[in-house]
Amino acid sequence: MTRTVVITGGTRGLGHGLARAFLDRGCKVAFCGRDAAGVQAALESLAGGAYAVGHPADVTDRDQVAGLWAAAEEAFGPVDVWINNAGATTARKPLWELGPQEADAVTAVNLRGVVNGSAVAAERFLRQGRGRVWNMEGFGSDGRTMPGLGVYGASKRAVTYLTGALAADLKRERETHPHDVRALLLSPGIVVTDLLLHDYTPQEYAKVRPVLNVLADRVETVAPWLADRVLADRTASGGRVAWLTRRKAAGRFATAALRKRSVLPEQLPSVAHPEDVS
Repeated sequence: MTRTVVITGGTRGLGHGLARAFLDRGCKVAFCGRDAAGVQAALESLAGGAYAVGHPADVTDRDQVAGLWAAAEEAFGPVDVWINNAGATTARKPLWELGPQEADAVTAVNLRGVVNGSAVAAERFLRQGRGRVWNMEGFGSDGRTMPGLGVYGASKRAVTYLTGALAADLKRERETHPHDVRALLLSPGIVVTDLLLHDYTPQEYAKVRPVLNVLADRVETVAPWLADRVLADRTASGGRVAWLTRRKAAGRFATAALRKRSVLPEQLPSVAHPEDVS
């Protein structure tokens, strides 16, 4: 059965990689980005033909998120999978040095955007009687903290709670209105994207690069693995699919001297402003 997958923030990075992976697996894919030109460029890059639809939408606006669902449904019929992937981060600064506009922009995308996407998808999946809402975790989801990532980490911690609460709501709804709708978590680990590489000085990058080369993975490695797990559909509501587990990370550090990994560029690339990363 050909499945229809909707991805927010699918114009670049992991979202774009997921779109490509699902298309490679015979799915129909609809995705959004805030910029119409960026959406068109991503659509051309995917070369999905009639199996791909790009729709400009700002995930912080629920009406626009609903428009993405409508575009997918009009093109492909019922939606099977919805992935809230769009994300942004701030500059790596202490909280008191971040301007309110920058902090608000990141929480708007990372939290309000996921709230909007989850609400739109869950409501419509319940009408259908079936569907999967996947929310993207990130650093901070497991409670770890890091200097300079307060706003980003807090937003991702909130996404984890939100998904668990949504799963609980769906379980309660099932008691009176039987359905097969699930809320789930995707944990991609450390992926080499603009979101990861922005805002380092050359000196800072040289310092963190050896560690990131141990733990990080390229989009083309992680995205197909995640897509396969989503399509396998074996995760219970409220559950998680995680690429970089603690055990895997420990194993990589234990064998780092024997297995030299190099997944990051030697020189710090020029990347988009963090608010524009999705």
